Amino acid sequence: MRIVVDTNVLVSGVFFGGLPGRILEAWRDGVLTLVVSLSILEEYHGVGHLLATRYDGVDLDAFLALVAVNAEIVDAPALSHQVCDDPDDDKFLACALSGSAPVVVSGDAALRRVSGWNGIAVLSPRAFVARHLG
Repeated sequence: MRIVVDTNVLVSGVFFGGLPGRILEAWRDGVLTLVVSLSILEEYHGVGHLLATRYDGVDLDAFLALVAVNAEIVDAPALSHQVCDDPDDDKFLACALSGSAPVVVSGDAALRRVSGWNGIAVLSPRAFVARHLG
C-alpha cells in the first residue's frame, strides 16, 4: 500500500515508537511504500534541524537519508486551490494525489477533517494501524 506520512507521525515514530513507529517499521519491512515530495522532504529536514537545535542528541539526518533513498519521491505540484485550513498541509494531499497514495497518515485533526477529498483518506496512526496493519 502506498501512503504519505505527515511530519508529526514521522517524528513521533522515530523518537517515541508506538503506533507511528509500527507504521515506519511496516515501511522498513516493505509492507508499505512511503511516498514523499520534495516539499515534504524539506519539511521533514526543517523539523529535524529545529529539534536538533532544541534537544541535545536529537538527529534525524540518518533516518531522513534512508527516506530520501528508499521512499518514492514524486513531483507534486501545488493544488489549484486551498483545501486544508492550514495551507501548509495541502502538500500532503498534493503528494498523495500525484503519487497515487490512497492514504495520508496524520496526527493533525485539521488535516483529517478533509479526509475523503479526491478519494484520499486521512487517517490517524491508530485508525491506519487498525485498518491496514492489524
